[in-house]
Amino acid sequence: MPDVAFEDAAASFNPLRPQLTRVAYRMLGSVADAEDVVQEAFIRWMGAERADVREPEAFLRRTVTRLCLDHLKSARHQRETYVGTWLPEPIIDEADVDDITLPMMLALERLSPLERAAFLLHDVFGLGFEEIAATIQRDASACRQLASRARTHVREARPRFRVEKDRGLELANAFFAASRSGDLTALGEMLAADVSIHSDGGGKRPAALRPIVGFNSVMKTHKLLAALFKENVSQFISVGFINGLPGFITREADGEIQTTALDTENGKITAIYVMRNPDKLRHLRSGGVDR
Repeated sequence: MPDVAFEDAAASFNPLRPQLTRVAYRMLGSVADAEDVVQEAFIRWMGAERADVREPEAFLRRTVTRLCLDHLKSARHQRETYVGTWLPEPIIDEADVDDITLPMMLALERLSPLERAAFLLHDVFGLGFEEIAATIQRDASACRQLASRARTHVREARPRFRVEKDRGLELANAFFAASRSGDLTALGEMLAADVSIHSDGGGKRPAALRPIVGFNSVMKTHKLLAALFKENVSQFISVGFINGLPGFITREADGEIQTTALDTENGKITAIYVMRNPDKLRHLRSGGVDR
């Protein structure tokens, strides 16, 4: 027999699941953690007196945000002991459709959990401070101050301009070709003077433990990598937008997939973000991206 209570809860919850997952992912930077939080919210929704809830969307958004705040208390400790550079899990889109780019998500990491919640709910998802106050259990004026402080911290990470889709994908393809073929002249022409590389191996795969900063250091790194690529072919899988930045997915010599995202300004690459941690790429493999 069908579970009527489950079906009733799912009917009202499932249309909201994508938006709730977006909130959770931007709070946590982890696809798996976001999905766990949203599933926990569904379990709580099943046990709630749903007939008494006048605005299910607001109720569930509050539930998800509070669960995220609880999760961050433990997640922050885990990141303090993280091996090397921490990057958020990559989300792949066919086009740049999100204001929350990878650099901005890194800026959000430097905020307190309450600042992050107030900023995301107000500036990204457009909620009023009264609803935010009910969500994070602070008064509206305090929420306004939290969002203002957060806005100041993330201002520099906000996208100054949109890279056109075709130009972004063209740059990603050109960077892959130059970096894998060892064409350092072509590669150098793409890079800004203050370019940096940020790679996340999570202690599971080789990666630089600290960012590599500056044109000369980045070029030296790619010269060393070019020698490795000659012996170990890097297989191109696809190009797209990764957390709002143009980039590409590859399968490397060890058989694992990898994502590379490129931040740009004035037509030059200012930062290269490489995800190598297999734990953070699991959702892409399960989604069939490397098949």
